[in-house]
Amino acid sequence: MPPFAGFIDCHSHLAPTGDDGARSVEEGVGLAQEARRAGTAVLFLTPHVWPELPMHDARERRFRAAVAAMAEAPDLPELRIGFELTPDAALLDDDPRRYALAGTGLCLVETPFSGRLRTFYALAEHVEAAGLLPLIAHPERSLSLTGAPAEVARLLERGWPVQVTGASLTGRNGPDSERLALRLLRSAAQCVVASDGHRAYRPAVLDAAWQRVVAELGVEAAERAFGGAEIPGLSAAAS
Repeated sequence: MPPFAGFIDCHSHLAPTGDDGARSVEEGVGLAQEARRAGTAVLFLTPHVWPELPMHDARERRFRAAVAAMAEAPDLPELRIGFELTPDAALLDDDPRRYALAGTGLCLVETPFSGRLRTFYALAEHVEAAGLLPLIAHPERSLSLTGAPAEVARLLERGWPVQVTGASLTGRNGPDSERLALRLLRSAAQCVVASDGHRAYRPAVLDAAWQRVVAELGVEAAERAFGGAEIPGLSAAAS
């Protein structure tokens, strides 16, 4: 367990919504309990909003009902609702405030795994224009960034908070992602670590990543990265 109140995990897919995350409430509960045992205090459930899987009203109702059912189980972190937006032109006509991480002024925007970043930047700017901060999800896993230092610099110049994935820090996502994750923790003004947990093969646990960051950067830096202290609105989620 960490020597502070616990991890704030702002990115997970443990509520069943029809995406590639948990398939049932029971599975989600088991994964969330595992996260709690590994030190997570607050867990945001952030289903994908994909071009091929939009968050229409019926899907959102099922999601919220699943979260309410999960919350009845014992030994869980505090559950919060949010969403992860995959860049798509259709979202530029939607109100981003609908998708904010509950209790924060943040909206989780996914970095594309490959290809051009034009729509990604347009969506992040759309979120910003709505009075929210785009929280940039797993940039260290994007092929458009891992081999493009100038593009990474361009992203950092925007000043948006970034979220790196715990598994990237432990090498599970490959050496390029590991190097960029550590670089972002060292150089981004605001950086948080989250699990992006999905199912048993990709659990929502952060304890191994915590140990890696402590070894590389020290306890104080780890507390900031895993507690969201540098991200406006996120650390307040624990209070």
